[in-house]
Amino acid sequence: MNFASDNWSGATEAVTGAIARHSGGYAPAYGEDPLTRSVTPRFSDIFEHEVEVFFVATGTAANTISMTALARPTGFVFCTPQAHVLTDEYNATEYLTGMKMVAVRSEAGRMLPDALDAALAALNPAQAGPPAALTLTNATEFGTVYDPAQVARLAAIAKAAGMGVHIDGARFANAVAATGATPADLTWRAGVDLMSFGGTKNGCWVAEAIVVFEPGRYPYLANIRHRAGHGLSKQRFIAAQYEGYLADGGWLRTAGHANAMAARLAEGIARSNAARLDWPCAANEVFPVVSPEKVAELRAAGAAFHEWERLEDGQVRIRLVTSFMTSADDVDRFLAILG
Repeated sequence: MNFASDNWSGATEAVTGAIARHSGGYAPAYGEDPLTRSVTPRFSDIFEHEVEVFFVATGTAANTISMTALARPTGFVFCTPQAHVLTDEYNATEYLTGMKMVAVRSEAGRMLPDALDAALAALNPAQAGPPAALTLTNATEFGTVYDPAQVARLAAIAKAAGMGVHIDGARFANAVAATGATPADLTWRAGVDLMSFGGTKNGCWVAEAIVVFEPGRYPYLANIRHRAGHGLSKQRFIAAQYEGYLADGGWLRTAGHANAMAARLAEGIARSNAARLDWPCAANEVFPVVSPEKVAELRAAGAAFHEWERLEDGQVRIRLVTSFMTSADDVDRFLAILG
């Protein structure tokens, strides 16, 4: 019963098989290999649009390099208070770009358009730098998702202020599976300029990609990637992971399974007298509120999960994350212990 994180799950057979197929022999380094060149066009197929792709090894690298591409001297980056770029990446964006992060009020993990308007209006032109970037996380850190209209509304506000728009898509597959929208509708058609397209949380070993929706728009992005330490000599192994990950729509099937297991959890929790849910979750994260005694009981039974926050009434909000490895038996055992 491991609901600690989708980062804890292993790799799919499709991904490991692709790595094994391409592990022998010689190939040019630093992305000049034939495999990288053959895999990159698959992203254009997925997004129904010609794109540029830059492979990196971590989500933090994908986000920070993207922010560096959008950077302006003394600029501001707008995100939600729960955004991974703000809370979990050790100020990497501020350190590497010299820009300041601004947290914008959100509801269940989704940024509120009126709050973004207010945050922009609060900037004093005489004392502050320019607004430079808006970054949205989809799926959000709260298990919710933005639909295309919500992305488009926020992107329109950002574009009116002269900002670039970025998506942190560490769980982008889960957002696509949850909304039923196309990857194109959730990104460039809604006004997104570039994104971090995650693979690691959904069945890859270590694979992330920066996708640029207007090729050539950021001519120094490859240089920025090298300076950030992600000019990988054996980049073909990240390309191999994406070959396996994207094959035959497997990336959406694994995400759909994870979402379905989260929905099964949420349905069981809703029937329970021992827990409550304060918002509905659409992707693969569920946040029930339980008693400290129930936390101890679940842990004693072998359940792994994260204690998200202690509430004023003494209850504990926990985070349950499902993955392609989560089974219905795992979910049902957890629910049985929960009562």
